[in-house]
This record gives sequence, structure tokens and C-alpha cells, in this order.
Amino acid sequence: MGSGRRAASGGWSRRRFVGALAGLGAVTALPSPAPPRNTEKTSAPRQAASSAPSHPAPAATPSPKAKPSGPRPLFLGTYTSVEGGGKGIGLATYDPSTGRVTGTGTVTGVANPSYLAVHPDGHTLYAVDEQDAGAVTAVRLADREVLGSRSTGGAGPCHLSVHPSGRWLLSANYTSGSVAVHPITGSGGLGERADLVTHSSPAPGPGQQGPHAHQFITSPDGGHVLAVDLGTDTVYSYRLDERTGRLTEVARAAAKPGAGPRHLTFHPGGRHAYLANEVDDTVTVCAYEPSTGRLTIGEPQSTGSGAGTNYPAQILVTANGSYAFLANRGDNTLARYAIERDGARLRLLGTVPVKGDFPRQIALSPDGALLFAANQRSGTVSVFHVDDESGELRSAGEPFASPVAVCALPL
Repeated sequence: MGSGRRAASGGWSRRRFVGALAGLGAVTALPSPAPPRNTEKTSAPRQAASSAPSHPAPAATPSPKAKPSGPRPLFLGTYTSVEGGGKGIGLATYDPSTGRVTGTGTVTGVANPSYLAVHPDGHTLYAVDEQDAGAVTAVRLADREVLGSRSTGGAGPCHLSVHPSGRWLLSANYTSGSVAVHPITGSGGLGERADLVTHSSPAPGPGQQGPHAHQFITSPDGGHVLAVDLGTDTVYSYRLDERTGRLTEVARAAAKPGAGPRHLTFHPGGRHAYLANEVDDTVTVCAYEPSTGRLTIGEPQSTGSGAGTNYPAQILVTANGSYAFLANRGDNTLARYAIERDGARLRLLGTVPVKGDFPRQIALSPDGALLFAANQRSGTVSVFHVDDESGELRSAGEPFASPVAVCALPL
């Protein structure tokens, strides 16, 4: 029940997306040095590793980066397997002052690049290949060359992120309910999969037929990686061995039965996070303990949606930790929240029309001055100016046309 999978007028289902790509052929493999062993395992609870996190905790309220000058890169994710879809990863630029977007081309050769992430050094772009034979692909940004792809060991990968060390790529297989880890080579390419964990328990939530991993990210302290699973209504915390890429489960957090958790984002203080629940149309404040990786999910709150059907998608937090924004698919709005009590409270301020249909994903520019919303059904990307003091959103103009826009990544 996630990211555009419902059979509604004007939309497409995830099953149709991945089914349409069955039999497209094997992905290209990259040579790599002797990788860690690649053994699938299930997510039975295990004792936490005793080693301390190797990354320092962040400052409580980091300052936004300085506003850049001149056009900046914008990468656009799409589905290539549907009528009217894209041809690959869309290339564009945006003006950091006006928010105006200009298309510049396409990186072809990547099937269904529905979610994108960039390496911390800014040299390599990564995309999921959301299909039955799931894969992740690396693209060198200097010349936009596709470096190759690696199997995720599952079906329908819908999210990926880069560990802050820059050495590991984390991906979530929605259809098969598993998470994968791939080593990143010195050139930015991908090695063979280092680990794969399938969420075999708890049992699927109401209306779900199995686990559905929807997101895989690193905590702000860098000591743990967390997987959000819509199918099991659970957020799993793992310790990542940064030498081998192996995962050890250390904690689980149970959402309300039938909540359908989809996307988690952390407050910069590192002690709280916010969880968007797709199925029951709520958002929750979570407490986080960096020393153990344990997440505690709070009570459901309103998304600000109206009387119609709504599926919350992605939630973001400003760099100063003062405001949060939530994409509401169906209601077609962006909810605005004030963050209070050092991250422990969300207070709904209201909603702003997104100027598009079905905002699947949202992202802030590196300086925090612009917000981009990828609107799947209207095939557009809306851009908003973000007021750093008030959290108000102001439209930057008419949305940019982008076929089946499901991800916008500004650099």
C-alpha cells in the first residue's frame, strides 16, 4: 500500500511497474575486489554489538549552507516502464535564487529509476531500478556515464541512501520486504552485495500480505541504520559493521497496527525523529536513543488532510530543526509543522496546495532555501521558496514538466 500502488484514476500500481519490467534482461555487473560474503538472513532479534558509534553526534541546530550562485544540478527520477513515463534519469538545473528549473537531458540505460541519492563527495549518483529483478545503479556525474548495476537480491527496490562514511549503499526492496547493503568502490562504483536481510517477523499488518521495506537510512550519529517497513508496521534498527557491511539487528519499534509506516526523518538534534504513516494517514513523533539505536514511536497526529483519501509520503525537517514539511498525496498539499520542545513536539501550522497531483517525494535544496515536490500523476515538479524564520512556503512559479515525476534531487 505504498508509493502510487493503488488502482486509482490516473495512477499506476507498483505491481504494474515491476511486472512491466519482468524479462528486460540481466543488469551489467561491475568487477570488484574480493567482497564480503553475501549470505541472506532473516531479521531475528540479536544482541547489540558492543562497539561504540564511529561518527560523532551532530550539533543540535546546524546552520543552513550559504546560498550558491549560478545554476545548480537537479536530477529527476521516473518510471520508464509505463505509458508516458521517462526515458531514464532526468537532468535539469535550477536557479537557487528564483527556483526556475531548466531541463538539460536524460541519462538513459537505467530502468525505473524511481529514487535517487548522491555520494557525500558529490561525484556519483545512485538510483534504484524498481523492477522484479531489483537493482541499484551508479552514475558518474562528471561525464554522466553509467558505471554499472548490482542486484539488490529482491524485488521492487524503492529507496536507497548512502552511509555517511561513503563506503556503503543501503537499499530497500519493497515487494520482497528486504534491505540490502552494497560496498562502494573508490571510483564510486558498486561491489557485490555485502548483506541482505528479509523482514520475516512480525506478521504483516492489517490488509498487508507480507513485509514491504520502504526506506533504509542512517541515524544522525552514524551508529545505526534504520529500515522502515510498511507491511509489518515496524521500524528495524541495525548495527552496520563498517568493515564488512554486515547487519546486526539491535532493536524494533512497533507502529500502530495498520499504520503503514513509510518514511522517517530525524531532527538535527539526533534525539527525535518523525514518521509518516501512509495507510492510516498520520504522522508520529519518535524518541531515539543513539547509544542503543532504539526508536520509540509516539501517538498518531493529523496530516492536515481534508475529508478525501490521503496517503502521506515523505517528511522533511529544516536544517535549523524548527520546521517540518509533509507531502500529502491525494489531498495534494504540503503540511507545515512547527517543531517545539527541542524536537519532541510537532505542531500543525496548516497546509499549502502543492500545485500538482500526487506529490510522491519532496526535497530541500542544500542551502534549505527551496523545496522541490515531485508530483507523480501530473508529471510535474513544483518548487517553493522556504522562509527560514517562519517556515512559510511561497510558490516559485509554474511547475516544471517532467514525465511521471517521482523523485527530485537538487544538489
